[in-house]
Amino acid sequence: MAGVETVAVGLHVDCGARDEDARLNGLAHLFEHMVFKGAGGRSAREISEAVENVGGYLNAFTSRDQTAFQARLLAEDLGLGVELIADLIRKPHFDAEDLVREKDVVLQELGEARDQPDDIINDHFHSTAWPDQPFGRPVLGAETSIDAITVDDLRGWTRAHYRPQAMVLAAAGKIDFDALVDIAERRFGDLESAPRPVVEKAAYRGGAFVDKRRLESAHILFGHEAVSYFDPDYYPLMLFSSAAGEGSSSRLFQALREDRGLAYSIGSSLAGWRDTGMFTTYLATARREAVSAASLARDVVRDTAETFTEAELARAKAQIRAAILMALESVQGRADRLGFQTLVYGAPLDPAAIVARINAVTLDQVRDAAKRMLAGPETIATVGPALKAAA
Repeated sequence: MAGVETVAVGLHVDCGARDEDARLNGLAHLFEHMVFKGAGGRSAREISEAVENVGGYLNAFTSRDQTAFQARLLAEDLGLGVELIADLIRKPHFDAEDLVREKDVVLQELGEARDQPDDIINDHFHSTAWPDQPFGRPVLGAETSIDAITVDDLRGWTRAHYRPQAMVLAAAGKIDFDALVDIAERRFGDLESAPRPVVEKAAYRGGAFVDKRRLESAHILFGHEAVSYFDPDYYPLMLFSSAAGEGSSSRLFQALREDRGLAYSIGSSLAGWRDTGMFTTYLATARREAVSAASLARDVVRDTAETFTEAELARAKAQIRAAILMALESVQGRADRLGFQTLVYGAPLDPAAIVARINAVTLDQVRDAAKRMLAGPETIATVGPALKAAA
C-alpha cells in the first residue's frame, strides 16, 4: 500500500466454536486466551513487551467458524510479528496453573456478557435458531464446559485444527511479498498436513427464547435464516438489509425511532457463513412498548420486501460500494479481507468484481430473495418481555 510505513499481518484459521464437542464448548475461545499466557519460551509479559517495545500490538478473536491472530507493527518489524504469531499457535506453553487462572478470566467475561442484554441476546438467538448443534452453541461456552477443559484438550485442539491447509497468513501495508513468503517458510514450512475434522452442517429450525429478567427496557432480536455467502441471493439480501435497517435513512430507523419514538436502538443486519446465514432485526425499547415496537418492526421488514424501491436500491448500492472501497484504505481492513477471503474462497476476491456484482443486482432480485427468506420460520429472542415467533 503506497504511502504507509506500517504493516498488519494475521493468521486466519479455519476453526471456531462450531468445531467443538458439546462437553468442551468454549474450547476454541479458551485456546485463544491460553496461547498468550506463554509461548516460544516467552512468558505472557515477555510476549507483550516484545511487541510493545517496537510500538506494535497483538490481538486475536474467535468466532463460530474462524480464529485469527493479528499483529500491527512498523514495516521493519514484520518478521517479529510473524514470529510471535507462529509461536502462539506452534509453541504454546499451556501451563496447568495458567489454565486455572485463565478459566476464571473467561468466566468473568461470560458473566459480563450475561449482564449485558444486547450482548447475550445474540447467543440466545443462535441457540434457538440452531438448537442442539455445534453452530448454535455460544462462542464463550458455559461454566460446566469451561471447567471440564484440560491442558490435554488444548493440545489436542492444536493437533486437530492448526494444519497448514486450514491456515492463511495475510499481510497488508508496506510489504515486500517475497520477504513475507521467506518469513512464512521459516516459521510454518515444516507443518505437517492432516485431514480436516468433519464439521456438522448447520440445520436451522427457529422458535422463541425468553429471558424473563426484570428490566425497565426490552431487548428483542428476531429474524430468519438467510443464505451462505456462496448463494446467488447473498448480494441481493445485503442490499435488502441495508435498506431495511442499516443507517439512519433506513425504513426501520425512520419508522420506529424518528416517526414514533418507539425504540432508542434499532437496526438490521445480514450475516453469512459457509452453509447458512441469518438476517436479524434488533431493537431496544421501553418494556411497555415491546409488543407494539416488535409488531411494527416486523411489518416494516415485510413491507420492505414488497415495496423495495429503485431509490432504495441505488442508495444501498452506494452504501455497500463505499464500505468496500473505504475498507481498502485501512491497512488492518485490507489484511483482514485478504485473510478471510482466501480462507473461504481460496483466493482474494477482486473488489472491482464484487462492486460489479452488486451493481448488477436488480430490484426484482432483491424483492424475490427477501420474500423467499421471510417465508421461512422466524426466530425471536427477548430479554425482558415474553414474545412469540411470528407464525
